[in-house]
Amino acid sequence: MPSHTPHGLPRDEAEALAIEALQFLAGDPELLGRFLAVSGLGPDTLRTAAENPGFLVGVLEFLMADEPSLLAFAENRRLRPTMIAAARYTLSKMHGDQDGF
Repeated sequence: MPSHTPHGLPRDEAEALAIEALQFLAGDPELLGRFLAVSGLGPDTLRTAAENPGFLVGVLEFLMADEPSLLAFAENRRLRPTMIAAARYTLSKMHGDQDGF
C-alpha cells in the first residue's frame, strides 16, 4: 500500500505527475523556452539537469508559478491543480527541499 504524506502523494505518483508536467512543457515550444530561460538551462543541458534529484521539483515549481499554464496542464490531465502542489510537496521532502535547478 502506498504511503501518503500529510499533504503529498505517494512518491511514484508524484514522480509520474512531474514527468507528465515536463512532457507538457516539452509539447509547447514557447512554454519550454520560458522554462529553459527561468531555469538557466539550455536544450543541450536539459538531459543532464534532469538527472538531478531536485529537477522534477523545479518543473512543478515552474508550473505552479504560472497560473495559466498550471490550469492548462491540470485541465489537460483532468486533475485538480492542488495535485501539482501535492506532488511538489512529496518530491521536495524526498530531496530535502533542495533547489530544482
